[in-house]
Amino acid sequence: MRIDDALTIADLKEIARGRVPRMFFDYADSGSWTESTYRWNADDLQKIKFEQRVAVNLSNRTLESTMAGRAVAMPVAIAPTGLTGMQHANGEILGARAAAEFGIPFVLSTMSICSIEAVAKATSQPFWFQLYVMKDQEFVENLIGRAETAGCDALVLTLDLQILGQRHKDIRNGLGAPPKFGIGTFAQLAARPRWCMEMLRTKNRSFGNIVGHAKGVSNMASLSTWAAEQFDLELDWDKAKKLRRRWPRKFVVKGIMNVDDALMAADIGADALVVSNHGGRQLDGAPSSISVLESIVDAVGDKIEVHMDGGITSGQDIMRALALGAKGTYIGRSWLYGLGAGGQAGVRRALEILQKELDLTMAFCGERDINNVGSHNLHAPLRW
Repeated sequence: MRIDDALTIADLKEIARGRVPRMFFDYADSGSWTESTYRWNADDLQKIKFEQRVAVNLSNRTLESTMAGRAVAMPVAIAPTGLTGMQHANGEILGARAAAEFGIPFVLSTMSICSIEAVAKATSQPFWFQLYVMKDQEFVENLIGRAETAGCDALVLTLDLQILGQRHKDIRNGLGAPPKFGIGTFAQLAARPRWCMEMLRTKNRSFGNIVGHAKGVSNMASLSTWAAEQFDLELDWDKAKKLRRRWPRKFVVKGIMNVDDALMAADIGADALVVSNHGGRQLDGAPSSISVLESIVDAVGDKIEVHMDGGITSGQDIMRALALGAKGTYIGRSWLYGLGAGGQAGVRRALEILQKELDLTMAFCGERDINNVGSHNLHAPLRW
C-alpha cells in the first residue's frame, strides 16, 4: 500500500510494521507488563457514543483553536516520544517539519535521537520541549537553557517517569542503550534494507540531547549506565514549582491521572496539564486516560487548561476527548506509525487522516466550530 492510499491510522501502522525493524516498531507499539492499560486507552474511547444532529447549517466549519496560548490548525499536538529517530532516520526533524506545515505543536523528547539544536537548525517554527528530570542538576539546567536558546515556546515537564515500567517486548528484543546485537537483531536489520540505508546516511544515531552533554557520557555504551542511575526518584511538587519559576515561557505538566495531582499542577502555576498514563507504558492496571478526564476537568478546568493523550488513533477519538472537556490532545503512536511508514510524508498523511475524521465527526454532530464541542455532543451518560 502507498502512503497516499492509507485511509486510517491502522493502515499506516501496517505499512510501518513492514518497514521498521521489529525492535523499534515494538518499542512504539507496546505497553508495560500485561499491556492492559495500553489496551484500555483505546477500548474506553470506543465506548463513548456521539449525539448525531441533522438539518444544521454546516458551512464554514473550522477546527482552529489554541493550545497553551498557541494558535493551532486543530487541537492536536505531536507528543514527545523517545527513540523517534530510530523509527525513521532524522525522525524528530521530519516530525517537527510536518507539524509546522500543518500548524500544530511538535514536542521534542529529552530522549530524542536528534538533538534540540539539530531540530532547531532544520526547522523554522518554534517547537515545545519535554523534560525528564535527572539527578544531575547541572545537566538539567543546561538542557533547559539549550531549549530556551533554541526558541522552544513551551516546556513540558513529564512527572510519571521517575522509574521505568517494565516493557516485556523491549527486553525480549534486546532493546537498550546500546541495543544488544545478536543473530536475531541482525536478521531484523537485514530484513529492512531501506531503513538501514537511511540510517547510514544520517549522523543522528545516538541520544543527541545527552551524548556529549552529560558528564561521562561520550557514546551509547556509557549512556546505558548513566541513564539507569539518573532518573530523579526525589522529583516532587516543590521541584516542579522551581522548574515553573525557572522557565520563562509556557509551562505544561504531563502525566496527571488524579484530581489531587491536577490541583497541585494548577497550584504551581502551570499553564496546562496533560491527562496521561504514558500510553500505558508505566503503571499497568492504571485506568485509561479518557476515563479520568472528565473528573479532572470538573475539578480544575477553570484554573488550568486540560489536555489529554492516550489511545487516540482517529479524529473521532479527538472529538471524544474534546467533548469531555479537553482543550487539546496529543498523538504518540499515531504519528510514529506515519513516520515509520513514510517519513515526513507519512506524518503529514497521519495528520490529514485525523483532520478529515475530526471535521466530518464534528459536522455529523451538528457543530461548525471545534471550540463549541462539549458534552451535549455525546449520546448518553458515561459509565466506566
